[in-house]
Amino acid sequence: MDLVVSAEPKTVKNRVHVDLATTSAEHREETVARLTALGATLADVGQGDVPWTVMADPEGNEFCVLDSMYERTGPIASVVVDCVDPHVMARFWGEATDWTVHSVSDDVAVLRSGKGVGPYLQFARTPEVKSVWNRVHLDVRPYPGDDLAAEAQRLRALGATAVDVGDIPWRVLADPEGNEFCLLSPS
Repeated sequence: MDLVVSAEPKTVKNRVHVDLATTSAEHREETVARLTALGATLADVGQGDVPWTVMADPEGNEFCVLDSMYERTGPIASVVVDCVDPHVMARFWGEATDWTVHSVSDDVAVLRSGKGVGPYLQFARTPEVKSVWNRVHLDVRPYPGDDLAAEAQRLRALGATAVDVGDIPWRVLADPEGNEFCLLSPS
C-alpha cells in the first residue's frame, strides 16, 4: 500500500477507507491504543453501535479496526468503497480486476483475489453521492507485459471513463460511479 500526501484539504467523509484486521477483542483494544499513541483519534461517521472501532488518522482520513471479521487477510482486512449500487460496482470491479465476487446484495458487494489471499474489496451502499475528488483511491496495475493503452481501452469498455489530470506517466480513470482510480504502468 502506498501513502501519498494530498495537497487537497479533507472536506467530507472519504468514500474509500481501509479496515484493519485484528485477531480478537483484546488485540483490537491493543491496536486502537497503539494507533491512538501514533496520533489517530476515535471518529464518529454516524456508524452507531457497531462491533468495530472507527478512527481517523492525523489528517482526518477514516478507517476501521475490526475484530476477527475476516480470516487470513494480513493487517488490512478490506478496502471499502461507498457506492449507490453494489451490483453495478461488483460487476465492474470483478471484471476489471478478475477478482472473485463472494457476495452481492442491495447493501454490499464483496470481492477478493481468486487466490484467496490479501484484503477484501467491499462496495457498501450509502445515500451520499460522490461530490469531491477521492483522497483515498484504488490503483490498478496490469499484468507484466500487458499493453497500457489496451488495458485502458478494456476498462473503458467495461464502463470506466478517462479523467484528465495532465501529463503523468499513468492513466487516471473513473469507475461507473465516478470514483477515480489510477491505471499504473505494467511492471
